[in-house]
Amino acid sequence: MVNKEAWEELTAEFAQKGVTLVAVSKTKPVADVVELYQLGQRVFGENYVQELVEKQAELPADIQWNFIGHLQTNKVKYIAPFVSLIHTVDSFKLLAEINKQAQKCDRTIHVLLQVYIAAEDTKFGLDQQELTALLDEYHKKKNELQNIRICGLMGMATNTENETQIRTEFANLHQLFNSTKSVHFADDATFATCSMGMSSDYKIAIEAGSNMVRIGSLLFGSRVTV
Repeated sequence: MVNKEAWEELTAEFAQKGVTLVAVSKTKPVADVVELYQLGQRVFGENYVQELVEKQAELPADIQWNFIGHLQTNKVKYIAPFVSLIHTVDSFKLLAEINKQAQKCDRTIHVLLQVYIAAEDTKFGLDQQELTALLDEYHKKKNELQNIRICGLMGMATNTENETQIRTEFANLHQLFNSTKSVHFADDATFATCSMGMSSDYKIAIEAGSNMVRIGSLLFGSRVTV
């Protein structure tokens, strides 16, 4: 069962602030997704390719599926036919593979570049130097990459109760988002997403400039581990 009251409050707040709510449904049953869908939610996020593929086949076609987990290149082909946004591009190799699979499906797939901002070894993402190198490569080969659109940056803060640290990490990412846009995407209106913030820290993220947050436990309750 989903938390209807929390969804209504978040939806109203985010609409006022121009923030997109990604409802993170990983490990949750199809029935929970249906319940939230019937309330009006259309953007859902999944972490695991197999689970995403299975849910997509069972659920309404107008759901905008976001892939938010670490993505291996050999798994891209399974989600390329339908995924709306991939949040976790952390290498040019992965970017090129997404373009290749999107081309096979005659689609354009939107992506975010994942930036490493946390003080945790378990997190993935590009550091600033790697981000610059990826973007330089992208611009050199842009004519060959017509089936992807880089729409912004994503990052996850350290899992800590230290709000000052979280605030600093989010502020750094938002600053990097702005500089990346001005240097690499100044004339590209599609580069407009700064995705940061989850159930535990979304308020800080929005204050820091996030316009897309990933909310799971506030909507669906705590998850089982898989």
